[in-house]
Amino acid sequence: MHASDTTQGRGAAGVAEFQGPSPRGGVVQPNRNLLDWDDKRISPLLAALVERWRPETHTFVLPVGEVTVTLEDVAHIFGLPIDGEPVSGWTDSSSDFVQSQSMAIFGRQPVLSRNSKSYIKLSWVRSIRDEESLDTEESIMRYVRCQIFCLLGSTLFTDKSTAYAHAKYLPLLRDFDRIHTYSWGSACLAHLYRALCRASRYDTKEMDDPLNLLFVWAWERMPCIAPVPRYILPPAEIPVAMRWSHSERSAAWLEKTVETFRNDIDYMQEGFDIGIICGSLSGGRTKE
Repeated sequence: MHASDTTQGRGAAGVAEFQGPSPRGGVVQPNRNLLDWDDKRISPLLAALVERWRPETHTFVLPVGEVTVTLEDVAHIFGLPIDGEPVSGWTDSSSDFVQSQSMAIFGRQPVLSRNSKSYIKLSWVRSIRDEESLDTEESIMRYVRCQIFCLLGSTLFTDKSTAYAHAKYLPLLRDFDRIHTYSWGSACLAHLYRALCRASRYDTKEMDDPLNLLFVWAWERMPCIAPVPRYILPPAEIPVAMRWSHSERSAAWLEKTVETFRNDIDYMQEGFDIGIICGSLSGGRTKE
């Protein structure tokens, strides 16, 4: 959504407007889930997109040429910073690491996954967030950290389960003043590329998220496969994904199959069916 300077301005605590409260201001009601996905309903579209993905070039091969999700797309769709420090670090799965990091971030012992002691239950993190009084700076900072951790685990860097998030992200949240300096958008895009490459293998039956990013990008770029016409949506503002969050899917779109989406893509028209996300931000509502 915003390239560099605009992104930096909106990413108050590191992840734009999804983060909940401003670290120095009032509290914004958080969005727990950006879009309400139903896997049975979006899997045909997912399959139609994945089969056109080429790992060698990290692009979708379409009748009108090759296209891909770019850093600028991530900035517009999610409002994440695409400049700054790399999102990197070490992965420590030891119990001592998880316990100490959890105490530093959440102020209490974590509730972990039974299958993996490195994964923290997101519903537990949300309960901590919702119990914060927000009457002190420490309480507000803990609220923001909880909200960002949930965003990382449920939207940006999810795996096949959105109920847990890996503890490896906790060290990135310890220094509150550095959270906004990380290039979260770059990391999110890299995660999507890796997920698409894995999903394109012949023996893969599932795909990790971030599906929010992939589908909003596809609907904005390729109106021919969108569930509703873009011109009936609210004007495009950063983050663009928000205007799709409450859109009603038509019965006809919900009944589409993989073959139907393949046909829609096969008969795309260059210039008409490839939308420009950035252009829609400056031009208000444009009827396709």
